[in-house]
Amino acid sequence: MRSPAAPGAFSEPPKKSLGQNFLHERGVVDRIVHAVNPQPGERLVEIGPGQGAMTFPLLERHGALTAIEFDRDLLEPLTLQAATHGALELIHANVLDVDFTALAGDAPIRLVGNLPYNLSSPILFHALEHAAVVIDMHFMLQKEVVERMASGPGNKVYGRLSVMLQAYCEVTMLFVVGPGAFRPPPKVDSAVVRLTPRAPDTVGIDDPRRFADIVRAAFGQRRKTLRNALSNVMDGEAITAAGIDPQLRAEQLAVADFVRLANHPVTA
Repeated sequence: MRSPAAPGAFSEPPKKSLGQNFLHERGVVDRIVHAVNPQPGERLVEIGPGQGAMTFPLLERHGALTAIEFDRDLLEPLTLQAATHGALELIHANVLDVDFTALAGDAPIRLVGNLPYNLSSPILFHALEHAAVVIDMHFMLQKEVVERMASGPGNKVYGRLSVMLQAYCEVTMLFVVGPGAFRPPPKVDSAVVRLTPRAPDTVGIDDPRRFADIVRAAFGQRRKTLRNALSNVMDGEAITAAGIDPQLRAEQLAVADFVRLANHPVTA
């Protein structure tokens, strides 16, 4: 039988079902805190604080932090240990159910987090929906995902995630983190990425839903030409009229090309 844990101790092992890999290497944490560089008056929101590896140093640096944690077993130890570091507002929720716009209220927020690999893309798209109230995002993700996020046309990993994120954000890969920085160590390298939402008046997308539909369709059948891949959303003549060769494939188009396709008038 396991001995009872001391009050406030993180006694539960990482849960594989929740994709938990707890960051523990202080040098990596310091690099992340330095990259975030929180300033007085800013509101930080951490996604998935885990055992507080980033939470407590950010609290010490900034004084206050809002954190969203799904694992009920982590709530009490986070609350108790945070008391000596700063003011922690802890929200028990699935981050995909959190309305960041409502959370921000009348002031923008900055997002930070070591995201579970099995939910990284849904969380990124969820955050993107609230980009208007987000100053920037600093996330730890699987290195392969970060490479996809930051890749450009012609790269074999360039795809829907690349286009959707780069259309709305500046994406910067900051540094790579090895498996040994986590407990338990994952089987892959990780990387820290910064996403800075573009000013709404510079995005240039007339209809976000149509843009998303076109990008999804184009990469849904990426080996096909645009004429075939987009046949359900626009025909070859419309693609040509938008200034794009319909014989090209999705991975050959820049983000601006997808914007032109989406903004082309829809004919009856």
